[in-house]
Amino acid sequence: MNLVELRSISPNIRLDVRYATPFNFTGKVVYPSARVYLIDITAKRLHRVQTALEKKGLGLKVYDGYRPLSVQKIFWNLLPNTRFVADPAVGSKHNRGTAVDVTLVDPYGRDLPMPTSYDEFTEKAHRCYRGCNPEAGFNRDLLESAMCGEGFIPYPAEWWHFDDPDWENYPVLDISFEDL
Repeated sequence: MNLVELRSISPNIRLDVRYATPFNFTGKVVYPSARVYLIDITAKRLHRVQTALEKKGLGLKVYDGYRPLSVQKIFWNLLPNTRFVADPAVGSKHNRGTAVDVTLVDPYGRDLPMPTSYDEFTEKAHRCYRGCNPEAGFNRDLLESAMCGEGFIPYPAEWWHFDDPDWENYPVLDISFEDL
């Protein structure tokens, strides 16, 4: 198991770790710092997406990566809905360091329009939702295409969530950020 800090692999990827702030669906700080960790192979895969997007004048912004199981339990207690939060009895792909929540940014780091804000748990966040404005739909599809181009698997209920295709090879972890 090799969790690495994403910025050590891909320093140009922007971060907006909402769970290190109170500006998330919990309304409180649940991460001690705004750092993103992933399994090294997942981080390298994401770096290749970033490199390809930079050639188009775009980039990635990451909201979340590895999430300790103890935090998953907090999320589940607040929103016990398996469409949006994995049951901690099973564990999530975030708990394995193989899932990433991302969006697209322009060369100046400004978010491109998407169908919803991050962590909006409504039908509008689903990949198949077609009622959004055309630019947001185009950007969602562009993000999905870029991520799938490196093998990531899109999660149907959240336009921002992507899984490494090899996630099953990694165990659920509960390593605190302080211990990484």
